[in-house]
Amino acid sequence: MHLTVWTYEGPPHVGAMRVATAMKDLHYVLHAPQGDTYADLLFTMIERIPRRPPVTYTTFQARDLGSDTATLFKDSVQAAYERFQPKAMIVGASCTAELIQDDPGGLAEALQLPIPVVPLELPAYQRKENWGAAETFYHLVRALAGPHAPPPGERRESSPDGTPRCNILGPTALGFRHRDDVREVVALLQELGVAINVVAPLDAAPADLARLGEADFNVVLYPEIADTAARWLKRTFGQPMTSVIPIGVNATCDFIREVAALAELDAQPMLERQQSRLPWYSRSIDSTYLTGKRVFVFGDATHVLAAAKVARDELGFEVVGLGTYSREFAREVRALAKEMGLEALITDDYLEVEQRVTELQPELVLGTQMERHIAKRLGIACAVISSPIHVQDFPAAHSPQMGFEGANVLFDTWVHPLMMGLEEHLLGMFREDFEFNENAAPSHLGRYGGPTAVASPEPAAPEPAPAVPASDGEPCWAPDAEKALGQIPFFVRGKARRNTESFAREQGVSTITVETLYDAKAHFSR
Repeated sequence: MHLTVWTYEGPPHVGAMRVATAMKDLHYVLHAPQGDTYADLLFTMIERIPRRPPVTYTTFQARDLGSDTATLFKDSVQAAYERFQPKAMIVGASCTAELIQDDPGGLAEALQLPIPVVPLELPAYQRKENWGAAETFYHLVRALAGPHAPPPGERRESSPDGTPRCNILGPTALGFRHRDDVREVVALLQELGVAINVVAPLDAAPADLARLGEADFNVVLYPEIADTAARWLKRTFGQPMTSVIPIGVNATCDFIREVAALAELDAQPMLERQQSRLPWYSRSIDSTYLTGKRVFVFGDATHVLAAAKVARDELGFEVVGLGTYSREFAREVRALAKEMGLEALITDDYLEVEQRVTELQPELVLGTQMERHIAKRLGIACAVISSPIHVQDFPAAHSPQMGFEGANVLFDTWVHPLMMGLEEHLLGMFREDFEFNENAAPSHLGRYGGPTAVASPEPAAPEPAPAVPASDGEPCWAPDAEKALGQIPFFVRGKARRNTESFAREQGVSTITVETLYDAKAHFSR
């Protein structure tokens, strides 16, 4: 562990909270000191859910460490059961409480409550949030669905009416557009003719988890959360699982084909009806300037893998870097990076990500809220594609990432920062124009727009400043060349600077002037 200002994932007990908060009739008793109750704010202030998370904290203090903290935990479990009357309960310890080794699972079992109590062993100093969510969901599924598993060798009963049924696994509280994704994927499956058995953990009750084995197959939307549980269901109930994540038009079509094969249905009529506007918009005349834009992608593995493919294959961007903080899925990200001729960045240190972005100077960053801050500081366009996210990434409007409508959202979210960047550049370019300066009246109001700005006398031209020195024999920029470079739109300015400096080195030019800038432009335009 190391001290950091920002972190991509919280400790594993926050992952457990995400599962508990997503579900109904489930309560989480967390052995934790007073300071660890901060996690409530993640759900009430960032996701803006209209209720507190179903979590009871023991909130022991320093003076309690010299007494019996085990009794404090048992009293908290008993009080939580009597007050909230849950249908099932999970118990565990936060990273701080883990050090006092009170065994929450054993203590809760000794109470002999009349409901299932699932103990969680979440090593806070070795694992993180997504792993904690996956482990929590897996143990809940085993505890609640396990008793209904068929004996070894016995086939599971199929649907009485012959309609194929599936479970949708993975969406949780505090997930990036999870609720909207579920709505979109449910509509796709129902249009295809597949019935939904259970969606979990989101909005599922313990009784719903007990019915997971009644489905014919499982749709895994977020492998970081659901992969472990889905593999157990495959071994125990013989349920196959999907592998395609429907983000982007191509992946959504592949997902429909995969589900149709599992359900023994014909996918072609539905594929012919797909209504996404992304394919045409990305080929239209207004989008031709997008071709070849340099893009850096970082986030959780699910969204990084999908975003990189959409950027390359559907929008014509050039992916110049990609990476993830999801170490459990580093192999898949490295494989895609190798396919794209890149080296994947596997790290949970935002400073390493910032360094890579600074080195690559992309024209668009697709990442988390941390990459949004990094890109803003570097003057690079950015769109958020993955957790961790902030309050503005929980929009009131339906805004999925998955399915055909999700593809439309991707186009708008990724392309608009580039288009706004062009507008901002034009405003900056004409800022000193007599008609568009900040003191001029709005042109659409004519002579009624207020007092006309009085032209001020032209200031005397300043003496030309010396060229900006460079280090280690690198060419330096003359002030007039720097000013001319500033007239180039910021989303291609980095490329223009790199090309000009490369040209100057090849030509042996020590000071880059305006003439050098134009010579380099002509050279690279051939």
